[in-house]
Amino acid sequence: MFSIPAGVLSLTSLLVPPVFDFIKKKFLPRSDTQDATLNTLAVTKPEILAQYTEALSKLVAAQTAYYNRDVVGQISTWVSDLRASIRPIFVLLGFGLFFMAACFNWHIDPGIKDVFIVTVNSWFGSRIVK
Repeated sequence: MFSIPAGVLSLTSLLVPPVFDFIKKKFLPRSDTQDATLNTLAVTKPEILAQYTEALSKLVAAQTAYYNRDVVGQISTWVSDLRASIRPIFVLLGFGLFFMAACFNWHIDPGIKDVFIVTVNSWFGSRIVK
């Protein structure tokens, strides 16, 4: 059912997210995180901690406003739920298609098969990272 290129594609899309995350964590310089700054301020200068958290909340509010700059009003719940369910539905469709192809000896177009393989395995690869 699976060919050599499909196997290579499957392993690549499964392993690339964890390998990329490992390289990023091990070899790229780490920037100071907000949690580390909060911990340091709590120990060294607790009187500045309230000002820092207030400034941090303003920064997050500004970043949220910038990110949502093209959204007018509230999006409806069903739109939000639909957007969140696209990838899991696609993964389930891929499992269903592969199951049906294995049980009934169906021929799947190689392009469609490769798209489902990449989607399913990149989803699993991104789950390995977390």
